[in-house]
Amino acid sequence: MNEPGRTRRSGAEEPERAATRSGGRGARRGQEAGETRADAGGRADAATRADAATRADAAGRADAATRADTGGRALRRGAVSGAVPPRRSALRARSFLGTLKALDALSAAGAQVSVRVADIDSGEAVLVGDDHLTLPVAGLGVVPLLIEVAAQIEAGTLDPLQIIERTAVDPVTVGGLWHQLKAPALPVSDLAVLAAAASDATAANALLARVGLDAVRARVEQIGLVKTALLDGFRDTRGPDDAPHVALASTGELAALFAALVNAHVVSPAVSAQVSEWLSLNQDLALVGASTALDPFAHDDDRHGLLFVNKTGRADGIRAEAGVIAGPRAGAAYALIVCFDDLSVAHRVRAHEAFRALGLDLMEYAY
Repeated sequence: MNEPGRTRRSGAEEPERAATRSGGRGARRGQEAGETRADAGGRADAATRADAATRADAAGRADAATRADTGGRALRRGAVSGAVPPRRSALRARSFLGTLKALDALSAAGAQVSVRVADIDSGEAVLVGDDHLTLPVAGLGVVPLLIEVAAQIEAGTLDPLQIIERTAVDPVTVGGLWHQLKAPALPVSDLAVLAAAASDATAANALLARVGLDAVRARVEQIGLVKTALLDGFRDTRGPDDAPHVALASTGELAALFAALVNAHVVSPAVSAQVSEWLSLNQDLALVGASTALDPFAHDDDRHGLLFVNKTGRADGIRAEAGVIAGPRAGAAYALIVCFDDLSVAHRVRAHEAFRALGLDLMEYAY
């Protein structure tokens, strides 16, 4: 019997409905598969576009880097060849806090201090402290003497191979090597090397006797120095009739003088080069030069791009140094004079520490 309200499907209807249901599920599966494929294709396409963009961006950066590197190499080649003048960086702010702290401590202890540091290219002051004061500088007085010797050699009035007897001057043993050597006579050029490299008092006195103190003073005036003077030769003891000091100078003029020497502006390029060459042999690297780590006996090796030319002056209660330091970043001309109560080794050590602090700050400036 048929149940009321129900219609029984015929056997023909069941396969057809099954087929319909199967076809619907197949269609849905096909649609889902299509959507999946489309989504996968979209993601693949997006990934392809992103990868292409990434490759293009990387290629662009690589190309830019290549152009920059090529340009840098070209600039460096130009600088070497002279087509593009080499330029150090512009003046950079430097604190020089170590130097200021050391100099403040010296001043507080009663020492008289004068300092000047100026950029070697622009001449702009980097550090200044009482650089107008005229103070004793001891062996730094050799510098104007060497300038006069080089000028007379260039002028032909002084033979660099002229032999000078050691007995031509009074014996002096305050510094140097010649009084310890067996050679009783040396040529002018060798005496200049001894005076510059070893602060040789006997060699300096022999040169001064040969060229004349008046000629040195005239040369100092001729190059425009008004606070720098060579007063006397070196002496083991100074009497009441002797000049109280070998030489006087201000740090302002000393820094300017060394800058002019390395820039070939003193008397002539040849004279400037000769004096700079003599001074570059200086073996006293115990003050500012201690921070350069250069070999005091052979410091013309420029493998690290460091130029250092200096001269020191030492006497009881006096320490002075002037020079030029230049590195890859910048260059500076400097001068520092400290006059102090030379009462103990501790007083000297404190003075020397100020010079070494300046050396560290100068190295930071140059590098």
